[in-house]
Amino acid sequence: MKKTILSAKGVCKSFAHNGSQVHILTGLDAEIYEGDFTVIMGASGSGKSTTLYALSGMDRATGGSVIYNGEDIVKMSENKLSSLRHKDFGFVFQQMHLVSNLTLYENITVPGYLNKERRAADVDKRAEELMEKMGIAHIRKHLPSQCSGGEQQRCAIARAVINDPKLLFADEPTGALNRKNTAEVLDLLTDLNQNGQSILMVTHDVRAACRATRLIYIEDGRIAGDLDLPPYDPKDEKSRETQISSWLSSMQW
Repeated sequence: MKKTILSAKGVCKSFAHNGSQVHILTGLDAEIYEGDFTVIMGASGSGKSTTLYALSGMDRATGGSVIYNGEDIVKMSENKLSSLRHKDFGFVFQQMHLVSNLTLYENITVPGYLNKERRAADVDKRAEELMEKMGIAHIRKHLPSQCSGGEQQRCAIARAVINDPKLLFADEPTGALNRKNTAEVLDLLTDLNQNGQSILMVTHDVRAACRATRLIYIEDGRIAGDLDLPPYDPKDEKSRETQISSWLSSMQW
């Protein structure tokens, strides 16, 4: 039986716009399970990214609850929420948000050094391991501007997992990459997941969705569909893509 890592009940998110309220999430219920590679899909404007931000505490929900480790993220103080995002959650975005005047190595290690529960020597060792895994150890002293988009995103992934987060959130992590770099980043995320990393990712790309062990379809701010998949195997990619495309078609994607 799967263990729940994050539980959302009746999550709502509204924005004020031109004097009126715009409702993006309208009572979303979701269980995110430990060890899964969960992918959120949906039509443009359906609330995919808003769901990710509300579940991660990046943007506070305006209603409902998001329970993590027995506590409601929605009700947490800003300080406690900041600590949670720093220690227990990792984040990867479409835009890498690397610090331009720091080397790749420095970008990766800074979040680790800020974690007072970790020794600097352990952070250094973990950073070296991650850079080798991500294939960027040879450019550790390069600035982001000296690197390709794929290299920057691999650095961003290493930075996101330097503190060994319980859950990695990814918002369109391959959206700005070419086909080759997309495949490399997806391979890294898949490898992390198959070695125990829980991942919650938003994408509009069926090829990226093929890496999921679970697909969630969002429509009008609620979950309209849920599909479980076996662990990704590249030998089955074509049949997997056909299965997902058929399922998305049934969701009227």
